[in-house]
Amino acid sequence: MITDQELIRLALCAREHAYTPYSHFQVGAALLSVDDHVYQGCNVENAGYTPSNCAERTAVFKAVSEGKTEFTKIAIVGGPEGYKPNNLTPPCGVCRQVLREFVDPKNFQIIVAVSEENYKVFTLEQLLPLSFGPEDLGV
Repeated sequence: MITDQELIRLALCAREHAYTPYSHFQVGAALLSVDDHVYQGCNVENAGYTPSNCAERTAVFKAVSEGKTEFTKIAIVGGPEGYKPNNLTPPCGVCRQVLREFVDPKNFQIIVAVSEENYKVFTLEQLLPLSFGPEDLGV
């Protein structure tokens, strides 16, 4: 069983691979699947800005591309390039919606961290109340 601190450590490691030549704001994420496999992601910027991708979505898309679609928690760490994180960096709205596609919002945990010792845990439901999910399509 992977602890919150281990997941945060993996998010910190993923942050080191961020490609941020424009914002210089590096984010790392570590997504835990129901079978205890971790998928790491970092933000990847693009000169066209809109093709950029957040760390959380990178981790989700990496997992889905490997056949995993059920997750229990994600750790996210972000901050200016060259500095240790000093503020919590919650997921953007688009990342919250992407996560919503694959998780139970009442139970999925989002660990927003500065370090292994300094973090807060939220459910997706807390960060995305009244969300729209696959069941709302009536299919």
